Amino acid sequence: MPTVQQAAHAKGDFFVDYEEKVFEDVKALPGEKALVTFHTVAFEGSIGFVNLLQATRLQRKGYDTSVLLYGPGVTLGIQRGFPTLGDDAFPGHLNQNNQLVKFMAEGGKVYACRFALQALYGHGEPSLIPGIRAISPLDVLDLKLLHTRDKAVIIDTWTL
Repeated sequence: MPTVQQAAHAKGDFFVDYEEKVFEDVKALPGEKALVTFHTVAFEGSIGFVNLLQATRLQRKGYDTSVLLYGPGVTLGIQRGFPTLGDDAFPGHLNQNNQLVKFMAEGGKVYACRFALQALYGHGEPSLIPGIRAISPLDVLDLKLLHTRDKAVIIDTWTL
C-alpha cells in the first residue's frame, strides 16, 4: 500500500509565491477619479465587502474615490449592531460598516440614494453611518455620468 512521505502542512507554511507581482504598481495620475457602485444587499455574498476593499485600495493609490450605494446597496451604509448599534454580534458582523468608516476616514466619499433608503428599505437618513451623504435618486445617474465624463475608473457591483 502506498504511503505519504511528506510531512503534514504546518502553521506558517507557504502554498504560493505571495511576493511576486507581475504588473507594475499603478498609481493615480493627478486628478484621476474612481467610482465604485453597489447595487447589492449587505451580507448576500462577499462582493460588497470585497469591493469596499477595492475602493479603499483605489483611494490609497491616489484616486479621488467615491462609493455609490443605490437600490439594495444602501443596506451597506445602514448603522447596525446587536444588542445595540455598533456592537459586533459575532466576529466580522460589522466588517462592511467598519470598512466604510475607514474608507471615509482616508478621504473617500460615500453617497446613498434617498429613494432606496426610504421607499425600498424603510430607513431615514439618521440610519446611515455618519459621513455618508444621502442624494436624490436623480443624482444616481448623474454621478455615474460625471465620472464617465472624467474618464474615471468605474467598478459596478451588482448581485441579484
